[in-house]
Amino acid sequence: MCLCVYLCVFLPCVHVCGWVSEPITFRIILTSSFYNRARTQNQGSAWLGQLQTHGWDSKTGAFIFLRPWSRGNFSKERLIELEKLFHSYSIRFLQVFQDHVSQWQLEYPFQVQLEGGCELHLGEASVGFARVAYQGSDLMNFQNTSWWPSPKGGRRAQQVCTVFNQHHVVNVRTQAEINDICPHFLLGLLDAGKTDLQRQVRPEAWLSTGPSQSQGPGHLLFVCHVSGFYPKPVWVMWMRGDQEQQGTRRGDVLPNSDGTWYLQTSLNVEAREAASLSCRVRHSSLEGQDIVLYWEQHRPVGLVFLAVVVPLVLLAGLAFWLWKRW
Repeated sequence: MCLCVYLCVFLPCVHVCGWVSEPITFRIILTSSFYNRARTQNQGSAWLGQLQTHGWDSKTGAFIFLRPWSRGNFSKERLIELEKLFHSYSIRFLQVFQDHVSQWQLEYPFQVQLEGGCELHLGEASVGFARVAYQGSDLMNFQNTSWWPSPKGGRRAQQVCTVFNQHHVVNVRTQAEINDICPHFLLGLLDAGKTDLQRQVRPEAWLSTGPSQSQGPGHLLFVCHVSGFYPKPVWVMWMRGDQEQQGTRRGDVLPNSDGTWYLQTSLNVEAREAASLSCRVRHSSLEGQDIVLYWEQHRPVGLVFLAVVVPLVLLAGLAFWLWKRW
């Protein structure tokens, strides 16, 4: 069923068709760490796109709501029911792998990750998904009510699927969770959090430079700083005319204390090739009007500073000399 029809028929109170980006993904991640036969640990989180909405207390099994709207439109009783379900599944997930360490030739320490959720596209049916990875490599994927081995998983993946497919009741429940419960919850999140999710904050940008530590003498490191933007997706690139500079290095997008984001991108160039360089910033809040900072506009500032400060220093020196002679 397409998303907008689904909204109008089943959730008439939800109005998101006019502003949501596509595709929209909600996913729950369970990471199980196996240190030895006696020590294991589970960690869980939930994400709406790239935004974390939930944490998880593995000891109590309780969800941690990281946003005021993280409960969506589900009742307290429904959320408690899902907490218990997720907690029991996480324990079973740990136990299955712990029981088959020798058979599946698993070597301590190792890590297994389960990711499940749903993805919505405007005008198309929602798609539920679940997959398991071992040591960061795909192991198996869920389709209909069965687990299927990843081609990269080899014989181990086939063995794991055989064991998981013995639990038909659990697999039927998994299918219901990713195909029915997940889309309902996702749409509720979008409706409850639309004010926050629609928030747009324009970035500020500035340039800086310094000697290049990696390239040596004669090279400069140009840095483009972009800060205070929301939402997180942003495009920043060093340019020469209309040509993107392939040597541009993008840092991590880091959070500011006010919930906005910060990013810097750098470029190593020879000092004599600095002319015509610019930094271009694209963000949804700019409504198609990119920020473009030209390096040439920043160089005269130093010249103006010298033109003002040097004469003042000379005049001060002359005045001091005259005062001494007097």
